[in-house]
Amino acid sequence: MESIVASLLSSFRRIPPAAIPAVLDCILTSTAASPSSLFYRLLDEFPDISKGIVQKGEQIDSEWRNSVATYVAALSHFVKKSGPHDMHIFVCNIWIPLLKLVHPCDRELFNEVSTLFLNVVKETNSWEVLEETMVPLLLRSIGLSMGMSQNEQFAIYKWSENPISNGSMDEDMRPKLLGDFHNKLTDNYIPKDVLVCNSYIIPLSIACHILTLTLYAALRSTYEDIIPESTLAIGSLAKTFAGKMLWDLSSLTLKMLIQTSEHRSTAIKFLLPFIFNAFAREYTFSVAVPGTSHVLTREDNFIKIWKCIKLLFTLGSLERRDAYDILSLYLSLPSPVDEHKDLDMGGREGEFDLRDDQTFWDEIRRGLLDKESMLRKQSLLILKRTLNLSKERKSHSDTLVEVSGENGSCSDMMGKRGRWADKEAQSLGVGRICSYNELISTGWYRWEAFVFLYEMLEEYGTHLVEAAWNHQIMLLLRSLPSENTVCSANGELYHSRMATAEQIFEWLAILWERGFCHDNPLVRCLIMQSFLGIKWDNYGCCARVVPKSFILGPFIRALNDPVHHKEFGAKELYSSWAIEASARFLCLYASYMEERQHISFLVDLSLVPKMHSFGRAGLICLVECIAAAACGVRKPGNHDTDAIIGESGPNFCQIDKGHLLDVWRFILECSKQHFNTKYRRQVCEKILAAAASVMSGSDVPLEILFHFISSLPREYTDYGGSLRYVVHKWLRGPDLQLLKAIDGFPGKFLTYHQSQDSDSIFDDEELEAWGSEAKRWARVLFLVVDSTEHFGPILKFIQDHRTDVFKKKNYLELMAVKFLILIASLIEELQVIQEKVAIFQVAKIKNEDLNMPTIVDNFTFMEESVIFVKFGVVFLSFLEELVSFTKLSCSVFWSSVITEDMTLAGSVRGRLGGPSQRRLPSSPCTSVLEAITSIRTLASVLRWCVQSKADGLIHSAESFLWKSCWKIITTPAPISEVEAEIRIAAYEACAYALKDLMFVFSPMTLDMMADIDDSFQLETDDQGLLDVFVSTFMHNINQIIDGGKLTRTRRAVLMNWKWSCSESLLSIPINALRNGVQLETCKSFFSNTIVEHIFGDLVGSLENAGEISVLPMLRCVRLNIELLASQIKDSAKIFCGGISIEMMWLLVHSSWILHISCNKRRVAPIAALLSSILHQSAFGDQFMHISDDGPGPMKWFVEKILEEGTKSPRTIRLAALHLCGLWLAYPNTLQYYIKELKLLTFYGSVAFDEDFEAELAENHDARAEVSLLSRSLDPELTNVFINTELYARVSVAVLFAKLADIAYSDNCTSRNEDKVAIIASGKLFLLELLNSVVNEKDLSKELYKKYSAIHRRKVRAWQMICALAHFVDQDIVEEVTFSLHTSIQRNNLPSVRQYLETFGIYIYLKFPSLVGQQLVPLLRNYDLRPQALSSYIFIAANVILHGEKTQFGHLDELLPPIVPLLTSHHHTLRGFTQILVYHVLEKMFPDSNPAACSSMSLEGRCFVDLRYYLEHNSDCTRLRVSMNSYLDSFDPIKSVSPAGIFTNRVAVEEQEFECVPATLMERVIDFLNETREDLRSSMAKDAAAIQSDSICIDEGRKCNETLNYNGGHSTNQLGKELLYDFQRKICLSKNEQLETGSASFLANRTSHGSLLDMENEDNLLDQLLNNRGVIDEKLKGSRQQIILQASLIDRIPNLAGLARTCEVFRAAGLVIANKNVLNDKQFQLISVTADKWVPIVEVPVESMKIFLEKKKQQGFAILGLEQTANSIPLDQYNFPAKTVLVLGHEKEGIPVEIIHMLDACIEIPQLGIVRSLNVHVSGALALWEYTRQQRLR
Repeated sequence: MESIVASLLSSFRRIPPAAIPAVLDCILTSTAASPSSLFYRLLDEFPDISKGIVQKGEQIDSEWRNSVATYVAALSHFVKKSGPHDMHIFVCNIWIPLLKLVHPCDRELFNEVSTLFLNVVKETNSWEVLEETMVPLLLRSIGLSMGMSQNEQFAIYKWSENPISNGSMDEDMRPKLLGDFHNKLTDNYIPKDVLVCNSYIIPLSIACHILTLTLYAALRSTYEDIIPESTLAIGSLAKTFAGKMLWDLSSLTLKMLIQTSEHRSTAIKFLLPFIFNAFAREYTFSVAVPGTSHVLTREDNFIKIWKCIKLLFTLGSLERRDAYDILSLYLSLPSPVDEHKDLDMGGREGEFDLRDDQTFWDEIRRGLLDKESMLRKQSLLILKRTLNLSKERKSHSDTLVEVSGENGSCSDMMGKRGRWADKEAQSLGVGRICSYNELISTGWYRWEAFVFLYEMLEEYGTHLVEAAWNHQIMLLLRSLPSENTVCSANGELYHSRMATAEQIFEWLAILWERGFCHDNPLVRCLIMQSFLGIKWDNYGCCARVVPKSFILGPFIRALNDPVHHKEFGAKELYSSWAIEASARFLCLYASYMEERQHISFLVDLSLVPKMHSFGRAGLICLVECIAAAACGVRKPGNHDTDAIIGESGPNFCQIDKGHLLDVWRFILECSKQHFNTKYRRQVCEKILAAAASVMSGSDVPLEILFHFISSLPREYTDYGGSLRYVVHKWLRGPDLQLLKAIDGFPGKFLTYHQSQDSDSIFDDEELEAWGSEAKRWARVLFLVVDSTEHFGPILKFIQDHRTDVFKKKNYLELMAVKFLILIASLIEELQVIQEKVAIFQVAKIKNEDLNMPTIVDNFTFMEESVIFVKFGVVFLSFLEELVSFTKLSCSVFWSSVITEDMTLAGSVRGRLGGPSQRRLPSSPCTSVLEAITSIRTLASVLRWCVQSKADGLIHSAESFLWKSCWKIITTPAPISEVEAEIRIAAYEACAYALKDLMFVFSPMTLDMMADIDDSFQLETDDQGLLDVFVSTFMHNINQIIDGGKLTRTRRAVLMNWKWSCSESLLSIPINALRNGVQLETCKSFFSNTIVEHIFGDLVGSLENAGEISVLPMLRCVRLNIELLASQIKDSAKIFCGGISIEMMWLLVHSSWILHISCNKRRVAPIAALLSSILHQSAFGDQFMHISDDGPGPMKWFVEKILEEGTKSPRTIRLAALHLCGLWLAYPNTLQYYIKELKLLTFYGSVAFDEDFEAELAENHDARAEVSLLSRSLDPELTNVFINTELYARVSVAVLFAKLADIAYSDNCTSRNEDKVAIIASGKLFLLELLNSVVNEKDLSKELYKKYSAIHRRKVRAWQMICALAHFVDQDIVEEVTFSLHTSIQRNNLPSVRQYLETFGIYIYLKFPSLVGQQLVPLLRNYDLRPQALSSYIFIAANVILHGEKTQFGHLDELLPPIVPLLTSHHHTLRGFTQILVYHVLEKMFPDSNPAACSSMSLEGRCFVDLRYYLEHNSDCTRLRVSMNSYLDSFDPIKSVSPAGIFTNRVAVEEQEFECVPATLMERVIDFLNETREDLRSSMAKDAAAIQSDSICIDEGRKCNETLNYNGGHSTNQLGKELLYDFQRKICLSKNEQLETGSASFLANRTSHGSLLDMENEDNLLDQLLNNRGVIDEKLKGSRQQIILQASLIDRIPNLAGLARTCEVFRAAGLVIANKNVLNDKQFQLISVTADKWVPIVEVPVESMKIFLEKKKQQGFAILGLEQTANSIPLDQYNFPAKTVLVLGHEKEGIPVEIIHMLDACIEIPQLGIVRSLNVHVSGALALWEYTRQQRLR
């Protein structure tokens, strides 16, 4: 026995399992051994076999795999011969342990042994054994993985009452035969991590896999044909067992679907397919669950699963994907084969239909729009299965139905690409659908059209979308049912989902949305154009049924895509075709709405920017849509809104209108980030138009209206603004309701939240909020009123409340403060109007002189003056009460009660102490805010009243303010933090007071100040009038700053008020002089000592200044330098304007540190820095620019600021503006700044800085500071270029143009020293630039790319050289012309050469003697480059045409060397010379009639005939006409002026390169290129006609058809093909051989030799064949559209062979995993340079999926060359034109995950025994088959 077993075990490695039954039968027959003994003996060998399985693990070899399978087959054979007892032993002792051993190691082995085992069960009918042993164990394992505790509804296994989460098996459920043998087995041979001895938990995937295999076997046993007499018994047992398993697995599946991702994926992969297949075989199963009997039906099962699916839909993306997988499985079920014949196509009874659930359709729509392509594909597949649409559409040859009036394609107007796309569209089914227009009205055709369009977007290329999209959409729109159409009840169920217009548009919206978010921008454009191009009026009222959710969502978001607005912003026109079309559609769409719906729609539409960020084009498009929707005229026939809205309608609409206006305010705020003022104006204009269309000003609450108006930029709504009249007209209204509400605002404002018992405490935030609200009210007030009478209620309110507010006994702080805020806001608005009136009065006078229209406003100038007076009278009436109130309020600044030291609360101590965070308790904080507000308002009232009247009250108020300021600055230093905080508030009030006091400084003020304190009396003549005031102020405030009582942030706040006060004090002399204050002789406001003291304080503070103090400090610097300049000079120092060199060095160092420490480059600080440091009073001294050991302080600062300006465009722009003005004023300083001038010359390009423009428009400080810079040299050019980086160069050019006028003008009154300095500096700068263009490495390069950095620098240099042409004198002309000729004779682009020519023309016109010396010899040097000769001809021609010398004198010198060039072999030079000679001869011989010139000399008659020929020859005429009178308009003098060098504003916007206009040479070249193309096409056509006789009959017939159809277009293409016809194997790298071969090809065809002679004569095709680049492009264009994906191949010979094959068949490319193999010698040897001609792309294996997915999105079909169950034979498959062919690994083939991505698998039919070919051979065969099919097509 032992020998038999040993021999048998050794043979298991070699005997296949199928042969083991015969072997065992032979052993049993030939020996005395019984089956039972051999069975048990083999059982004893299982520990050794299991030990081997564990040891080998995943490295198990084929022999061992065969041994295990044969071992199981042997045991199975013995079990067949024995009874159920052996089956129990086999299951418990062998099969169950083997489950956990085999599966992780080898799935193939597992499947094989499982098949053997289940075959034994089926043949022995041992289903009860499995029910008792294996199935309960597996069910328990699954339950344990989910943590199940008990379940009474299982048919096979009943859970115990005890929790089973501990993993141990109940004793009553443990198989009886699992005894010591099994324990010994697991203890000794099976590791505990594989199978725990006391645990029978099987891994989840294994358990599910075995259960599904078991279920499948039971079902097969039930239904397959077996022996008749045993059919009933076996079938009954198997069916009962299958029913129980199906019951339990269905229950487990429902629980697993709502568990973890692992459980869900396992259920979908293993359980659900078999469960669904089971129900596909039989609709019902009777199951006996312990205690009851149940009937398990397919419908009940899926209802439960559908509930789980709906739950999964509500979860994340992974859960949704699983839900789609379940639906795909269910819908792929075949119909059941039982007696139920009344089921629909999905296999479900009428009682439950999945398509009746709206959730299903909602999820399908959601899935079709998902971002993940896999989910979209799953959704489409489910939809197609639901609709039972065919997977393939048959190709039809029917032509597309053309529809007039639509944007469909017309074959007669199509190009080649369009016709090809049309043909491919027909092949995919478009033709069939289009041909049966009568059938499109049915649901089936609508659904098929929808699916086709969706697949078109997902799978196919752009060309198909372009060809077929509009056709299908048009047909779907035509199929829309009318309102009276009744849906047929006999149609399919899915008809009801696309029966009404609303439903059709719901699905069309999916297509449009999918198209709007397509990856290809061209497709997105096509879909948007298709949607917006629909003529909705042709389809009735269908526009109104477009889903609102689609309009507000995908459509509006798609309009934000810049791809739809390519022309947006050109020439500052902020519009596009998409914007205009979308506005028209929204206007139509909104016209069908009722009033309530209309307002609601506008609200929703306007809320979109809050959820999505919009770009410039997107925002303007949204605004246009809002305006169009708001202005839409309601269509007649709509329902009456009154019946729907009812009584609550008006209130509801009013609330909605308020909300709508508030949303529009948000849009206006969004437009601020797009700084361009014209852009913002357009946004505001459209929003105002929308507001005026749907509401009046009185329809919304005042607060919302005020906020809306405040969001409009003031420059548009202030006096004279472009939108002021529009706003006034909207707000005014016919009934003045809004004006009444505005008049009532002050009363509500004073009493709001105010009561006798309320706490009168407020802080800075509340005060600021009140101030903002009052300013908004004042702004709207002056926008609404249009006559002086309308101010009556406001003035009366002030008169009525002034007494009550300021009375002590009725005093309420809040009411008083709010009243003061109202007064201050009115004065502020009045001051703005006053400033605008002053500006526009000047503009009005200017416009009247120029007969231009005046500005329209709601006031006249006379009314405004009356208004100003009326308000002045009212303010003056309560001035006395205001002074008393202010005096009482200001007592807080020096009251000892409040300033006592007190302990700050924790909340106050924790404040950081910013500008609005006062570190004060609530009560003192309220008091100081009241005092600040009262002083600020009093100062404003005083400044306003002084304009109209000066009396005692005004002087009293002014005196009070000066005394208050003096008292504040003389208050002793604080001794506590609270007292220091009150000092900050006091100086804040002082700053507000001084700001207005400086404007009202008058002679009376001097007397007031003398009365304030005796110290103001001047003791010495050197003392200034304000010295004591200023010195005391500076000393005391510095004591507070340095006292240590304030935090760092509060010190910064006090520093700001310090320099604000200083600015006001230093401005007093200027304002006093303006107000007529005349000081006595030798008297001044400030002494030199105090000014120098302030200067020192400034310099020491600049380095540490905060951002809020920058502007005040820089203004103080400017004012200080002006004061120093006005003082007497100190002879002991080197002074210029009162400031020494040492002082300037300190200033420039400190100011530079201040500048670089500022993070933001704002316009106002930069301009203030330039105007203060580079002050005109100090700039004229040479010691400020140069010193013995280096640059002076100002030159050092200029170098720094320009160096920093290279990173900040606005810095260098403002610096150029200011410096050029200073250099013009002080030309003697130019010699020190040649380097800086050169930097400005080479800087810049055409680029707009919209932020710069916005700051100038909106920021008052920016406008004020820029206005203080040096005056613009050329206002016209400044307006054009100030907003561009080109401005630096333009400024320098204008500067030297102005300087040249000064230096060379006899009428100029400038000093001779200045003229000499100007000429010297101009020459120096010119020679420096010429030296750079000749000798610098970059500028002297001859080979450079167009629009490159070198190209730009060359243009900039020569532009400036032209501007400096006036400075060329006799002493430098030789040096200048040498540099000029050196540059001309070098290779330069026409855009550079035109400036060389302009400069040369000016030089030779200025120095005529040089013409004969230099220009004539150069013209006779015919060996020069044609480019150089062209330039010299242009120079010579213009010297003849524009010279002051008699024309015949220049003709004698210049014309003779020019005439021979008319015969030049170079076509460009020849054509260029013809144009110039014609213009010269036209001037020389006005009469071109040869007959009238018979008396002339021979030379004269020759010239006359030459002119006659050039004038009348058609080619010369066309060439001349194409120049557009370029030479006639050329002015050599104007061309060297800044206006001639730099084009106007239109050119700035149109030219994208340095403002360079098109040159004459470029125009000639373009003309000749077009002519050459015409000649080439004509020659090709003749060559094709000559060769047509030698073409075969079939090809000739096709060619004739093409000729007739295309009108000769294809003939030209054929001619080009013939010209490119050369031997394929030629070595293209050897140009000589290529030229010889092609020449011989043409020479052999003598029939068209004359054509080639013509071509050679003109040299038009001299680069046709010897230009490798042209041939490369031709070869690329002839490639087939197939890509071989070979990333899985790693053997070099196969890759090399594939590369060679791809090159031979002109494949589009070869994809490999690693391009390093291209350098391998073996690869190079086999590929024979094929890698040089075929594109090879590197795609690693891990990136294959991404690559294939991308190609699929580009319209490629993804095919695999692999043998699968569904593979199509190679000769039976029709290859698409665009194909990616995936080749598998040499051994493993294509992985499963890649196969799932394939559109199809193809295989090569084989007849031999060996089942595979070499991968290279296979790829070659497939590539040839593809090529063969394409050739046949």
